[in-house]
Amino acid sequence: MTIFTRIINGEIPSYKVAEDEKFYAFLDIHPLVKGHTLVIPKLPEPEADYIFDLDDNLIAEMSVFAKKVAKGIKEATGCKRVGVAVLGMEVNHVHIHLVPLNKETDMLFSNPKLELGTEEMCEIANSIAEAIEK
Repeated sequence: MTIFTRIINGEIPSYKVAEDEKFYAFLDIHPLVKGHTLVIPKLPEPEADYIFDLDDNLIAEMSVFAKKVAKGIKEATGCKRVGVAVLGMEVNHVHIHLVPLNKETDMLFSNPKLELGTEEMCEIANSIAEAIEK
């Protein structure tokens, strides 16, 4: 069982920004920038580790869900764009990175990660969640 499956199951806490019956979006705890969010599938293949192994319909639905989350991120953070990356090397569970961008270098995964406190992470998650709900 991956750490992401344990997050979905509520065994490990997360800073949730959005959820539906198939997908879950939460803040990356080692963000590149404030608002860096991960989108993961819940069903039917939660622990697939390569996005292109997913069913075509699930990939399409995941993209639409990620678009909704990205719009919320953009509104909540005021960034110029939201970058999208699918790396899949650090956790063996399909996930999409949504990274608020004001410059291209904001999305360099070699950049030092931010260390944000619980209160700030909660504020960011809540502001994105509220923007998504609008």
